[in-house]
Amino acid sequence: MRLTDFKVLTFDCYGTLIDWESGMIEGLKPLTSKVQRPLSRNEILQAHARLESTQQRHTPTMRYRDLLAVVYKRLAEEWGVVVSHEDCVAYGLSVRNWPAFSDTPGALQYLKKFYKLVILSNVDNETFSYSNKRLQVDFDAIITAEDIGSYKPSLKNFDYMIETLGAMGLGKGDILHTAESLFHDHKPANAMGLASCWIHRRHQDEGFGATMNPGDLPKYDFRFTSMGELAAAHQDQLRA
Repeated sequence: MRLTDFKVLTFDCYGTLIDWESGMIEGLKPLTSKVQRPLSRNEILQAHARLESTQQRHTPTMRYRDLLAVVYKRLAEEWGVVVSHEDCVAYGLSVRNWPAFSDTPGALQYLKKFYKLVILSNVDNETFSYSNKRLQVDFDAIITAEDIGSYKPSLKNFDYMIETLGAMGLGKGDILHTAESLFHDHKPANAMGLASCWIHRRHQDEGFGATMNPGDLPKYDFRFTSMGELAAAHQDQLRA
């Protein structure tokens, strides 16, 4: 299997293209600065992952920015901090400020020359519009949890994506699903029979950070530590 075998790259956004962990840590500072005991970065991210995943299961049609406001409230309760409704809402809106990884825009602009590029993200449409400006590329399709009414790792999201791409004349064998999260993306990609590429942004960190532990590790067909590394590998294959 070669990168050049595919016609479309489907991307998770947050954690893969956008540095959501740094964005979360920054956005949570008004809360974490008031916690009486020291919290490690991974402790914060793991608590966030647990509460976010729970909320996504129970309220699958809630917009992501509103869901994050609930997560903020639950974190405050766990850590014994009093917060206002306005504090919670502000955290949900902070997603629009989360930065892109530095290698992302250039890699996407390069890959756009060879593939259709598609977003499959656990986000709402308005929030993604802000992130999209940071990514500096025109996607061929943008599919969000708000569009579908469910959150990954639900297979509904992947069914919807496959059907959308089918209408564009693209089949399962044309798709390389590209993502950081083994839990949200690679495990359901395995279940759907899709090839996948792991962008292992956390290769220097322990644990799973802002994503849940996937349990049995899923399979993947390619592994890179950045989008820049993926683009470079594609260039190498073209030269071979």
